[in-house]
Amino acid sequence: MTSKQPSKFSGFTYNNSGWKYSAGARYALFLLLGILFYFSLSPDLLPKRYDIKEGTHSAKEITSPSRIPDKKATLKAQEEAAQNVDTKYEIIQIRPENLVTSLLDRIDRLNQDDSISQSDKTAIYREEIPQRANDYVLSFVASARNSGTYSNNLLDEMQTRIKEQAYSIPEETYIKIPRLTSQDIIEMKPVARDIVSRLMNDQIKEADAARAKVAEQVSISSLTQRTAREVVQELARLAITANKFYDEDATKDAEVQARENTPPVYIEQGEVLVAKGQLITPELYQLLDENGLLRTNIDYWPQLGLLILSALLAFGLLMFIRQSGSTGSSGFKYNNSQLLMLVLVFLITILSLRIAAFLQSDTRPYMGYLAPVAIGAMLVSLLLDITLAYFCSFLFAALASVILNLQQNTIFDFNYGFFALVVSFTAVFATYRAGQRATLFKGGILVCLLGSLTVFMTKLLGGGDWQQVQTVYAIGFAFAGGLVTVVLVIGLMPFFESAFGILSALKLVELSNPNHPLLRKLLIETPGTYHHSVMVGNLSEAAAEAIGADGLLCRVGSYYHDIGKTKRPFYFIENQNNMENPHDSIDPMLSKSIIVAHARDGVEMLKEYKLPKPIRDIAEQHHGTTFLHYFYHKALRQAEEKGVEPDFTEDDFRYPGPKAQSKESAVIGIADSVEAAVRSLRSPTVEQVETMIEKIIKSRLDDHQFDECDLTLKELDIIARTLKETVMGIFHSRIEYPEEAKKPKKEEGAVHA
Repeated sequence: MTSKQPSKFSGFTYNNSGWKYSAGARYALFLLLGILFYFSLSPDLLPKRYDIKEGTHSAKEITSPSRIPDKKATLKAQEEAAQNVDTKYEIIQIRPENLVTSLLDRIDRLNQDDSISQSDKTAIYREEIPQRANDYVLSFVASARNSGTYSNNLLDEMQTRIKEQAYSIPEETYIKIPRLTSQDIIEMKPVARDIVSRLMNDQIKEADAARAKVAEQVSISSLTQRTAREVVQELARLAITANKFYDEDATKDAEVQARENTPPVYIEQGEVLVAKGQLITPELYQLLDENGLLRTNIDYWPQLGLLILSALLAFGLLMFIRQSGSTGSSGFKYNNSQLLMLVLVFLITILSLRIAAFLQSDTRPYMGYLAPVAIGAMLVSLLLDITLAYFCSFLFAALASVILNLQQNTIFDFNYGFFALVVSFTAVFATYRAGQRATLFKGGILVCLLGSLTVFMTKLLGGGDWQQVQTVYAIGFAFAGGLVTVVLVIGLMPFFESAFGILSALKLVELSNPNHPLLRKLLIETPGTYHHSVMVGNLSEAAAEAIGADGLLCRVGSYYHDIGKTKRPFYFIENQNNMENPHDSIDPMLSKSIIVAHARDGVEMLKEYKLPKPIRDIAEQHHGTTFLHYFYHKALRQAEEKGVEPDFTEDDFRYPGPKAQSKESAVIGIADSVEAAVRSLRSPTVEQVETMIEKIIKSRLDDHQFDECDLTLKELDIIARTLKETVMGIFHSRIEYPEEAKKPKKEEGAVHA
């Protein structure tokens, strides 16, 4: 191993092996997390598909996955709208009063021609007057066609209606017309024009109705001569035609417009499309087919989109953990066991969201706020790391915004996403490194309050989307969701701690209670060892925190690391007060067995009291495979005195191990030796303490005691410096500083006094 920082220590390597540090297992876990994201989001983001055939009965009820158009109902509504359109008519004024004037002028000219007999004039009028009336209409139609004023269909309709309603002048009128004089015609013109013009100002669909009013108009006119009155009446009836005609084009345009203006009919989300047992008719089959609800027409694009989304979420988490990692050759901060626990936390959070989503409906959208969405962030904060917990909060918010989304045509619901983000951040902030269960309840109450406030805030910003009663319900369920969160966290913490060997701050604080049966036993039966353990705890906690290790674990582990000494307390020097050392009278090999047994005995006692594995590992590993120099050399002297060859080796006087597997075990082992060494010095100086600490660490390094943990050379330097500062703080009154060591005894006593 090499280090870029100058170090007093060298020759140190470490190795992580096993599935916990396997790169393949690590990436398999992230793949599993991506699969979890895919299947948890697929019910909300992928349309459901059904295996149904036309002409069969549906085995299940099929509801609309979203708001989809109902083409059949829309077409029916469009036809009804078209049928309800009023028939369109067009008013066309052909000014028939001009026709009356023209006819009277012709009559005036012909009557003045004395060369034509009376009977011939009658014959001419009989043929010419209807023809002139017809030609007048034809001329108007031709002129209108050329100008494009009216459509051809409308002009055809007008021509047909006028022809159908054409008026026939009685025969006796033709006989009377030749009798009219020029003076009569002069008097008749204004009257005839006025009557026709007045009656044609009305909208006339049927000419007979208007013609029936002519007689009355003539009777009140200024004409007094009977013949003139009769001729004006008949000519007016001839000239009057319909002027309101059915406009086929306009009617069709109106019908088209009505169809276009008819809003489409939708099948709302959740509405039953096919009831269970219902016959699948061609219409129903087509409806299901058009909306992609049949397995025969699977659209793979949404699946690809969801796959990309799931991969992005998992990859983002992978990259964050990798970038935040500062230990291990892989660059990952967490081992695979911890990553597996993280996957399980995501699974629990997603299941809680799914349960809340199951309780939701369009009429009860507020049920989504009951989801304990902050449970994941709180567990990650307590079991792993606060930075990771904040990042996971964003992922939990994204999942909540999809799973709890009731809005149509949107992927994410901002209200639920923002709510989840707020309560998750609050949970992390309020419970990070919580030392007591009461702290979790306080954090849960804070989650309740801020969650409810967030719901109220989004309601105010939403502009009144909900009724007041629903808003109150939403606030209440958000408050209840916070309580559910803290209850679930308290219930799940022991499971994670035991299943994954995780020691949370809560558990560590509980184990540090002096009233714990083992600590009480240690204090009563081995007070010297108890005091030694407390001192080791102070030293190791400071050193561990200086290198970023778990200081609280080191403190609590130190309390229990020598618990095995309670089986034979007086064989350890710190408990030998005013008594002879029993090792002076027994064989060195037996002494060695008694000394090294305390690690194994401690592990057995910790197992009996069901203490977590990290604590047991510290008790087992804090001595590693270190060498018992004193008893080895004592055995050599005895063999030399007896004049026999030693039947033992150095390996027989070593602890059985294993070597330290974690930073915490290594730090406690160093602090254990340092505390014992400092205690053995009568009047230590700063130089002695510094040299002794460096010697202890160098000795363990040369003895390869750190080969199986991931301490770096730079961290060993930091540990040495921190232990020196802490030792001088703890044993301040016993350590002589260089300046003080040179002073006379009198002054020295004055200083310490």
